[in-house]
Parts: sequence; C-alpha cells; structure tokens
Amino acid sequence: MLVRLTKPTGQKSRKRKGGAVLETCLLLPTLIMLGFGVVDYGYCIYLTNLFQGAAEAGARVAILDTSANSDVTTAVTNALTAGGISSSKYTITLSPSNISGLAAGTSITVTVSGTWGNLGTQILSTSFGGMASTKTISGASSMVKEQ
Repeated sequence: MLVRLTKPTGQKSRKRKGGAVLETCLLLPTLIMLGFGVVDYGYCIYLTNLFQGAAEAGARVAILDTSANSDVTTAVTNALTAGGISSSKYTITLSPSNISGLAAGTSITVTVSGTWGNLGTQILSTSFGGMASTKTISGASSMVKEQ
C-alpha cells in the first residue's frame, strides 16, 4: 500500500506564498554589506603591500653611497605612482632625516604612511563594520648604508 505524503505537483500552498521575497529582503542587505566589506579590506591590504614595497624601493636607493634625500623621494613616488596613488595622499619619513654623507654601516629607515580617509574607498561606513577614516596605513624598511 502506497501513501502519498506530499500534494500533487500542480497545487501550491497559500501559506507559503511570498516566502522567497521575505528571505531575499532579509538576506540581501547583509550580503551586499559583506561584499562591500571584502572590497574595502582587500583594498586596505593592497595599499599596505604597496606602501611596504615603496618603502623598500626607497631604502634600496637610500643605502647607495651617492644617494640624496631627493633620490629616495623619487624612488618612493615612482613606486606609488605606478600603483595609482598620487603624491598628495602620503608622507615619506627618513631616519636619519638627511642621508647624504652618512658613514658606511649606518642604519637608514624609510617609512611611507597615509590615512584611510585620504587613500581608501570608504564604501562601507564605520557603523556597518567599515574602517575609520583615521586608520593609518604604512610601510617601513630599514637597511644599512653601503661602503
């Protein structure tokens, strides 16, 4: 003896009408915010990597015997311009502040930094989990002056 547990395929229950619309209305905003968050945080990771690479490029130039501060600034600017970042959106700091004429063996640190407010996309507001505009993104590299 066979017992049918479901309704025939041609009939729909009136109690479940509109359930898909309700589920979409509840889940779609969450999925959109999640997508925007992935974009924001992914871009932040990209910028951090880009700043680190630019700092390393500047440090490689800084350790040369004949280099000056302007050479380091040019190397960092070229690296960040290639990544799509204009020079008004970041700062370059050298330690020591003047690298010309330093003795061989002196440690030189190049730091490149900027704020998310100047650099970021800010698609997702902070109230929904986005990053604050005051977040600092930076990269630093230290190398020893050559002989």
